[in-house]
Amino acid sequence: MSMFKDMLKSGETLFRDTVVLDYDFQPKILKFRETEQQRFAVAVRPLLQGHNGRNLFVYGVPGVGKTTACKHVLRELEDETEEVVPIYVNCWKENTTFKIFSKVCELLGYKFLQNKKTSELFSMIKDKLNKKSVVFIFDEIDKLEDTDFLYTVLEDIYRKTIILLTNYRDTYSEMDERIRSRLNPEFLNFRAYNETEIAGILKQRREYAFVQNCWDEEAFKEMVEKCTNAKDVRVGLYLMKEAGNLAEERSSKKISLSHVAEAIKKVDDFHIKPTEDLDPNLLLILDLIRENSGQKIGDLYNAYTKKGGEMSYKSFHRRIVKLDEGKFISTERVFGKEGNTTIINYSSDKKLTDF
Repeated sequence: MSMFKDMLKSGETLFRDTVVLDYDFQPKILKFRETEQQRFAVAVRPLLQGHNGRNLFVYGVPGVGKTTACKHVLRELEDETEEVVPIYVNCWKENTTFKIFSKVCELLGYKFLQNKKTSELFSMIKDKLNKKSVVFIFDEIDKLEDTDFLYTVLEDIYRKTIILLTNYRDTYSEMDERIRSRLNPEFLNFRAYNETEIAGILKQRREYAFVQNCWDEEAFKEMVEKCTNAKDVRVGLYLMKEAGNLAEERSSKKISLSHVAEAIKKVDDFHIKPTEDLDPNLLLILDLIRENSGQKIGDLYNAYTKKGGEMSYKSFHRRIVKLDEGKFISTERVFGKEGNTTIINYSSDKKLTDF
């Protein structure tokens, strides 16, 4: 028996298509979200009949398919009709009214927007969208600095469905009463996937991403278990890709338990968002946490103000939450004699096994 039979030959690869393992990849079939997609369809259907659509407030923990399900709706709409314009904006970066209107104008094909005022941008949007119907999807709305754009859209765009996505149900109660009364949304909770569903989703991705039979089944089960503990499918996608890369580096035809175990150790480097997507304030806070990992949030805020930071504690706290969701840091609630506080750790201090 040849000692080289289990080794990849020159030019051989374990991957069919690595794009399938990207977080933003849109599978043709979205498993285990049929009920939620039906709710989206019901909300949008009146637009196809020339009426105003329904609004949805969608919430649930990160990595449970909210964005993917919404993008499915947009894709099907584009295939179905040209009379309904799909608009998707992620509020992680587009977090002010001006930025959101600039992005919408860009999506509508407008150019040379640099010197336009907010009111001018919205006038351009209104001129184009009031000739048709529109589905707005505003993702990660808990990252917004202001929500004035919502009031303007609700008042001045005729036929629309507005779908708001967030990790937090409480985001709705924090909105201005004028917006809530006009929005009047239906609420849609995306529950977390269970272990069977996570296994099904990752098997679907495995089928398209890897050559047949290259995964050891015990290794795959271990990866699914860790992903279930993390309660985030994106962690599983990261582990699959990393374990595959590690196996290839060792010229192995099989992805084994040892490759998965090593990938789990490397999850320290796993970020949902690339650091270049962070604004200067977030980068400043991330550097501060890197230098002071393990500190209380109050102490970190004091260090921030000593460095010349000017934002309020509430704004500082909101950015800590944002960094935590992006897996740049981890937070730990501590209960002691002096009261409750939150300890902030830089992500290199956080292991997947701690989930």
